[in-house]
Amino acid sequence: MSDQFILAFDAGTTSCRAILFDQSGQVRGIEQQEFEQIYPEPGHVEHDPVAIWDTQLQVVQQLLENKSLSSTDIAAIGITNQRETVVLWEAESGAPIANAIVWQSRITAPRCDQLKADGYSEMVREKTGLVIDAYFSASKIEYLLDQKDPDRTRAKAGEILFGTVDCYLLWKLTGGDVHATDVSNASRTMLYNLDERDWDDELLDLFKIPRAMMPKIVPSSGVMGQTFESLFGGKIPIASLIGDQQAATFGQCCFEPGAAKNTYGTGCFMLLNTGSKRVASLKGLLTTVAWQIGDEVTYCLEGSVFIAGAIVQWLRDGLEMIESSDEIEKLAKEVPDSGGVVIVPAFVGLGAPYWNQDARGLIIGLTRGTKREHLARAALDSMAYQSYDLLHAMNEASGLPLTELKVDGGASVNDLMMQFQADLLDVTVRRPKVAETTALGAAYLAGLAVGFWESQDQLAALWELDAEFQPQMGAAERERLTTQWHRAVERSLDWNQSS
Repeated sequence: MSDQFILAFDAGTTSCRAILFDQSGQVRGIEQQEFEQIYPEPGHVEHDPVAIWDTQLQVVQQLLENKSLSSTDIAAIGITNQRETVVLWEAESGAPIANAIVWQSRITAPRCDQLKADGYSEMVREKTGLVIDAYFSASKIEYLLDQKDPDRTRAKAGEILFGTVDCYLLWKLTGGDVHATDVSNASRTMLYNLDERDWDDELLDLFKIPRAMMPKIVPSSGVMGQTFESLFGGKIPIASLIGDQQAATFGQCCFEPGAAKNTYGTGCFMLLNTGSKRVASLKGLLTTVAWQIGDEVTYCLEGSVFIAGAIVQWLRDGLEMIESSDEIEKLAKEVPDSGGVVIVPAFVGLGAPYWNQDARGLIIGLTRGTKREHLARAALDSMAYQSYDLLHAMNEASGLPLTELKVDGGASVNDLMMQFQADLLDVTVRRPKVAETTALGAAYLAGLAVGFWESQDQLAALWELDAEFQPQMGAAERERLTTQWHRAVERSLDWNQSS
């Protein structure tokens, strides 16, 4: 098996990637391709499910071709995915009945506001560990069914299937033989009962979602099916499904209670391993399933930021201030600080710890002396400030003050931002050599399922440090900056209600 590889599918929010890992956990090949982001109206985001599938298939086939590999060279496939995004498709044809509604979309915010006004918040929190929010899948499924199957006739008959992106890819890969999702993705739908470890009938009824359309829930690690032969020239076992943030936590080897990581991707997600114990969702944090291996379920606390790296994409594509995302650090280094400019990137509301659906993006502190370099610096700073809020909420909720934070994701390669993050948090920030921790987590879980790796201890020994950032900022300056940030956030809250 040492001559084989684990193939990870990383179906992200803006791109699909295929990554090969060897037994030392090193990347041996990677292909990536972006797909279209669809914005039908302000605050609403869609994807074409067919484009996701086609893009994912193309990058995998291209990777295998480039490396002159066949299906026999792949020990197993692991799949990790953008979470909460909803796909509905026809069971017979496999054709989507509509575009997927992306996790970022706020199209169902009014419905969620009504549910909160009707007093469902505590019931949802107790059952699912989540807050009522348009971020999660339940209201998105309801919305699409209202549009496409209002009387639920087809859904009740099992003619329309629901899945998050992992589930949809698994279904496509197996030629429709397997309709399943793992427990980590299920726990993000707002339909999964943490106590019963199953779909909750009361919540399904609340959102008028027939159980017949729901996938089977399986552990995160284990052989779930085989690819059908025509895709890759032979069958390959599919041995893991896991949501992207839980995958990154596993890839960072945060196996023990109290270990935490922060991923700087399109959004920003901080997860704290709480072991077999579920810590109540307080301070705007979420209680969620990290992963399941065999019968053992690991839980975590999560803080979710909706817009992190996406602020850099906005500077590139919206303002056309830069031509490529990797220009941002060089531009930001041209100035010693943001010049008093603060950006609150609440383009689709604010997540933890605020959970304010009607917050909107804000740039404040502009003067005649403000340059694009200051905007670049403020954009990077906004990711660090939002992460500061998450860490402090976690310290309070868990009673486990963190002394270090492992980081990953695209923006974590930015040394300037990582140093500012360490300064704000007043903790050591550690970045691993293998930056592809999300795909690595899916690969590790798949490899464990087929004996490619033997144990979590073996995986932990593979983790290597790339860079470490020690806090250097004084307490008074930290207090001044975070106070300024919170003043800016306060001004962004509930903006949409007054428009």
